Amino acid sequence: MTLQRYLENRRWWEIGMVLSFALVGFLANVGLEVIERGRGGTAVDWLEPVVLEGTSHVAMIALFPLVLWFDHRNTIGVNNWRRTVRAHALFSVAFSLAHVTLMYWGRVLVFSASSSLGTYHWEHWLTEFGYEYLKDFRAYLLIIVIVYLYRFVLRRLQGEAGFLDEPQDETPTTGVPDRFLVKKLGREFLVRIDEIDWIESSGNYVNLHVGNRVYPLRETMTRIDERLLPLGFQRVHRSAIVNLDRVAEIVAFDTGDGEARLRTDARVPVSRRFRQELKARLV
Repeated sequence: MTLQRYLENRRWWEIGMVLSFALVGFLANVGLEVIERGRGGTAVDWLEPVVLEGTSHVAMIALFPLVLWFDHRNTIGVNNWRRTVRAHALFSVAFSLAHVTLMYWGRVLVFSASSSLGTYHWEHWLTEFGYEYLKDFRAYLLIIVIVYLYRFVLRRLQGEAGFLDEPQDETPTTGVPDRFLVKKLGREFLVRIDEIDWIESSGNYVNLHVGNRVYPLRETMTRIDERLLPLGFQRVHRSAIVNLDRVAEIVAFDTGDGEARLRTDARVPVSRRFRQELKARLV
C-alpha cells in the first residue's frame, strides 16, 4: 500500500490502529491476570478478568478522542513545553477521574447483570482512585508518546514544508515568497504557493493540501493567513484557509455556517463569521 492510499483513508486506518492497540493490551492484561490467579493450581474463571479489563479498555477508547482534542489545544512544542507539559499533567487527573468513573459503573452494571460474578463495590474510593491514577498516568503518558511518534513518522513520510525566505531567527520578513520548499526523506523540491488548494490547522503545524498530497508546515494559522491573504487566500474557519481560485461553490447551512466545495471535490468548513467575507472576495 502506498502512502497516498493510506492518507486517503487515514482516519479509518487510525481508528483501526487504536482498536488494535486496545485489543492487544486487553488480551495481554487478561492473560497475565489469569496466569497470576492460576498460580495456586486451582481452576480460574475467565469471566471476571475479561469484565474487569474489558470495562477499563472500553472506557479508555471512549476517552481517546478527548485526549486528542486536549492535545490539539495544548500541543507540546519547543517554545511552549513548560506550559503544555503542566497542562497535560493536570489534564491527566481529569482523564483518570473520567476513566475510573466510566470503568467503575460499567463494572457495577455488568456484575449486577451476571449471576456468577456477585457484586462490585469499592469501600475506599480515595485509596482505589490513587491506585488507579498511577496506572492511568502511565497509560496517558504512553498514549501521548505514541501519538507524537506517529505524527513525527507521518510528517517525515509526507515531507515537511518551509517557506524559502523563512529566516532562522525571529526577524520578520518583508517579502512574500511564491513557493515553498518541501523536505521529504532526504530530498528537497519546490512547490508553488498557488498550487495549494486549502490549509487546515493541526496543532503547532498547518497542513497544506496540494492536490492529493498533504504537507505539514510549522506555522500558526494567524501568521500564514497574514502572509497568504495578498496571494488570493481567505480564512474561512478558525482551522481552515482556502485558495479562492479553487472554490467552486459555497453551501449555506441552517445554522448559519456552511462549507466551501472546491474544484478538487474537497469540502472545507466555513463558519458564519467568515462566510460573508468569503462571498465578497469571490464576487
